[in-house]
Amino acid sequence: MRTLLTSALPYANGPLHLGHLAGAYLPADIYARYLRLRGRQVLWVCGSDEHGAAITLRAKKEGISPREIIDTYHNLNKGSFESLGISFDYYHRTSAPLHHETSQDFFKALLEKGDQFEVKTTEQYYDPSIDQFLADRYIKGECPNCGNPEAFGDQCEVCGRDLSPTELINPVSVVSGAKPELRETKHWFFRLDEHEAWLKEWIQNGTVDGQQLHDPKTWKKHVIGQCMSWLNEGLHARSITRDLDWGIQVPVEGAEGKVLYVWFDAPIGYISATKQWAAENGGNWEDWWKGEDSRLVHFIGKDNIVFHCIVFPAMLSAHGEYNLPENVPANQFLNFEGGKFSKSRGWGIELQEYIDEFKDFPNAADALRWALIRNLPEQQDADFTWDGFTEYHDKDLADKLGNFINRVMVLMHKYYGGKIPEIHLATDDVINVNANVFSSLRKIGDDIEAYRFKDAATAFVELATYGNTYLQDAAPWTLFKADPNDPAIAITMYNSAQIAAALAIAAAPFIPEASAKLRAVLLQKEAQASDWELAFVLLQKGQALLPSGHEIGKAGVLFPKIIDRKDDSRNAIIQLQRNKMASALALREEEELAAAPVVAERAPAKAEITFDDFQKLDMRTATILTAEKVKKSSKLLHLTIDLGNEERSVVSGIAKHFSPEEVVGRQVVTVTNLAPRKMAGVLSEAMILMAEDDTGKLQFISPPPGFGNGFLVS
Repeated sequence: MRTLLTSALPYANGPLHLGHLAGAYLPADIYARYLRLRGRQVLWVCGSDEHGAAITLRAKKEGISPREIIDTYHNLNKGSFESLGISFDYYHRTSAPLHHETSQDFFKALLEKGDQFEVKTTEQYYDPSIDQFLADRYIKGECPNCGNPEAFGDQCEVCGRDLSPTELINPVSVVSGAKPELRETKHWFFRLDEHEAWLKEWIQNGTVDGQQLHDPKTWKKHVIGQCMSWLNEGLHARSITRDLDWGIQVPVEGAEGKVLYVWFDAPIGYISATKQWAAENGGNWEDWWKGEDSRLVHFIGKDNIVFHCIVFPAMLSAHGEYNLPENVPANQFLNFEGGKFSKSRGWGIELQEYIDEFKDFPNAADALRWALIRNLPEQQDADFTWDGFTEYHDKDLADKLGNFINRVMVLMHKYYGGKIPEIHLATDDVINVNANVFSSLRKIGDDIEAYRFKDAATAFVELATYGNTYLQDAAPWTLFKADPNDPAIAITMYNSAQIAAALAIAAAPFIPEASAKLRAVLLQKEAQASDWELAFVLLQKGQALLPSGHEIGKAGVLFPKIIDRKDDSRNAIIQLQRNKMASALALREEEELAAAPVVAERAPAKAEITFDDFQKLDMRTATILTAEKVKKSSKLLHLTIDLGNEERSVVSGIAKHFSPEEVVGRQVVTVTNLAPRKMAGVLSEAMILMAEDDTGKLQFISPPPGFGNGFLVS
């Protein structure tokens, strides 16, 4: 079985930050590395997304060509990925001739179907001062949803709502600042609405025309929830052309000056990357995209769910013959020290910035990978902190993994001259350790295959903890003092070597540089495809991962601790980052204070209640699975919430504060023992708790990261 993996094409308009890495690239790298170690056929493609209005807008502002921008950030981001061990099989770019050809051919194939496009003449904003139509990102105005005065014509970056330029209040041209005019223009629209029925069946049940294509139980709930919110509201034809001079020209007579919309050509970039890989490495690209023995998995962030679960599958289905994705394990968002990443406010750290500033930090790439893996936003938004970075490094990598490996190496050289001792394989102790190591590797592998990368990392740490506990309980140093020839010493050191070898294998998907160091210490050859598979076979047969007589090297300190009284250099690097955040926070607070709105009068306190009254409330954590507007109501959203052991219907009066798309996946606190009642004809079985700020804006009351659903709040 082939596995084709894709990660969202990063936009070549700026450097990437930690949130991008945690969303679509690090999880895919873990998955790809693991499958390779299992001997599976894997192809992982990605590349730079190099078209679209944002790039041309930046080029105009800076007085340079779009080519200069995309070359700069393609090379920067590609290099950052390589430095952090992201192991793409091919990293392409959408400005490549083969991608232009592939996208145009795809468009023409749909056009020839005769029923996938409709051509409409619509009104679009035009800037008379520069004599051109304005793409959505070329227009700014006030968001009709949240009042943000700097909302773009395609999306408000404050509330996240998708917009059309004509919805903006007081729109202006970003290029010239002039008030734009509405003029007629012609565009091609993809009939996405024609695909609504089968998409619903495919998302909910995993079937198309009765054929089972995926198991919906393996999809993340927030992915299905967001998709169903879109589908329940009804799909509409989407324009897939734009009036621009930068991009892929629409290959139709009468479409001069028009290009394919970036969200039409970008996912086709996965196909063109596969074609380019096949051209350079041999093989048939169609085997990966159309073969019955091939599976497709998209790794993305939650902001790309609709395109990879609805729009692109509809495009593939419309074209015909292409496989649909078996899974789209989209992650939620990663925040930074309690706030969203913001380059303008200096809040966060970019990948290349980390690489440059941590160049003298031991195991810098693996330290970052590990901190992110342990805190991946798999089911809900997560928060990266430098304190967490330090704790995960010192407690997991230094205290547990590094300490165990070092102790084994030191004792092996002290007792047996650095060679694995001869032992009798049939002892109960050897059999038990063998079984535990096999069980650990299987648990780690099962979690990775189910896209539970945090759980897999926890199982890896538990294996290192098991090694430390086993060695400490066996206490070979005590036995050696009593009798240096005690056979129990040999058994302990033999078993400890097997645990160390298993850790070296299991580390490879998570911390590849550390894994290579461990293998070097164990004097093993570099990691090979099928190493994990071979370890499974050996352990199942009761055979050794490191046989008796095998020589090992000396470890030294594999993971120097950050918090180290003897050497403060590593902690100083972290402290520098903390100082930068403190400066950025102070500046942000000054800006917010200067721009603070007039404070509204707060609501008066309500009548006093007793403790017994409060105790009657059953408040529990929950996650919003689906959301849709209630018909004939401008205030109400109909939500489905997951309470851990059940799902409930909730009607909440938050529609003027949040769109359905932006609440799906949010973890909230609910009152679950209110008597059910109907609101606008829809049953409501709980209440979402909200807070109202001084401006009258509602905010969710959410539990801290790490909480599950159904936990009692008191």
